[in-house]
Amino acid sequence: MIHGRARVAAVAALTLTGAVALGACGGDGSAVTTTGRTPAVTAGRTATGSSTPTTPGTTPAPAGPTSGWGPDVWSGAWGSGMMGDGQGSWGPGMMGNGHMDNWWLAADGTRVRTLGQARQRATAFAGRLGLRVGEVMQFSRNFYAELQTSSGHPATEVLVNPADGAVQIEYGPAMMWNTDYGMTYGTRSGTRVSAGQAKNIALTWLRARDTTLTPGDPESYPGYYTLHILRNGKITGMLSVNASTGQVWDHTWHGTYIATSRR
Repeated sequence: MIHGRARVAAVAALTLTGAVALGACGGDGSAVTTTGRTPAVTAGRTATGSSTPTTPGTTPAPAGPTSGWGPDVWSGAWGSGMMGDGQGSWGPGMMGNGHMDNWWLAADGTRVRTLGQARQRATAFAGRLGLRVGEVMQFSRNFYAELQTSSGHPATEVLVNPADGAVQIEYGPAMMWNTDYGMTYGTRSGTRVSAGQAKNIALTWLRARDTTLTPGDPESYPGYYTLHILRNGKITGMLSVNASTGQVWDHTWHGTYIATSRR
């Protein structure tokens, strides 16, 4: 149990290091300042296959695992049992009370094969946070679910393990940037990037990598935006834009998009 917690803390710390480093310096080591203005957007160099956030115009800091919540993470040392068989979830105040346990809903041992089954597992997790499930998406590596407040506002994002039904706060922005349900709970650096600006930042970032890709409409989460990546109007993936710095984080851990359920 203790060793498992140490592994989780280590992964979170490594990822946080990468996110913080990007907010402090550019790819060449120069300082990146974000005053009251929206961060300047220029086409950055491609970081193919990386799940590390990038600020437009810089190269990503090499921190944190790059496989995301794919098969490598869901199996073996990084599986749903890495903190024993305890159950729980992230939520406001989680980090403030000094407890490192109760980060997710433990597996029930049943394979999740459909969007409906994934919604049921995400709902079981959401209930303990006082949230409800919105959009659910199926990818080749995992299921994704948007959690909303009772009034329908996006709150956080989770992943459902198709192998055993474990539910985990999504790796990346939901864990590292979310100011209500993530590691940065309680921080308020200010929203300098509007939804429209986030979409433009995402478009610039995507076009620097593939001119056939465009961003969908931004969903505003506490501290960041998440957008679908589209090709010819069809979903191919997801990315997030930090609402304070304009950093872009590609959700490389999903695999191939399959289907969506909206409710």
